[in-house]
Amino acid sequence: MGMKGKIALGAVVGVVVIGVVSANAGDNGSGSASGSNSGEHSSASAQHGSGGGKAQAAEKKKPAFAGDGDFRVGSDVKPGTYRTTGNTDGMCYWERAKDAKGETDSILANDNVSGTSYVTVKATDKLFKSNGCKDWEAVDTKAKGTPAARMSGDGGMFGVGSDIAPGTYRSTGNKDDSCYWERTKDADHSLHSIIANNNVTGTAVVTISPGDAYFKTTGCGDWKKAA
Repeated sequence: MGMKGKIALGAVVGVVVIGVVSANAGDNGSGSASGSNSGEHSSASAQHGSGGGKAQAAEKKKPAFAGDGDFRVGSDVKPGTYRTTGNTDGMCYWERAKDAKGETDSILANDNVSGTSYVTVKATDKLFKSNGCKDWEAVDTKAKGTPAARMSGDGGMFGVGSDIAPGTYRSTGNKDDSCYWERTKDADHSLHSIIANNNVTGTAVVTISPGDAYFKTTGCGDWKKAA
């Protein structure tokens, strides 16, 4: 199943930009690419997705559910926002589904993850699938940590205001459009979640607004906030 999901995603993610995203990201809304420098010790990292803070530390409770399995929404998994972190090489695959038929039309949203992913499971979802992921933990979306001014370029998703601070960030040394970034207004991973996105060669400069919910980065050089 994991490979099936990865193959299906491989055809549509990592090449989406605003303007053509409607043809690709209705189910995914995100990019998946490989290769990046590791985050510096002062940056938000793929392992923790945060610069620190008591609220983030308190969030590290026992997992809400395992990283492998099919979970029925409402009985196995409660609606809410969840996070998996510490994933490597895009081997983590998750899927929100409207039924348990296992068909392409069943998929509401999905992604292959390197680093961290946040996902909001809705009460109207029927099934949440997770394959090859680290365990999922419940997230208090109102909690604030100590946001960092740097982040790993392959760290996945970072919460704006909790993991990273708003501001203008710069990533350098990107090759062959392998760097994909995305500003989102929520963790639904739908087409409507995307505020802006791009694939970049060379230097990337992005302003993350205080009103953004998350910033996603895959396959990029590490990001540093401009002075």
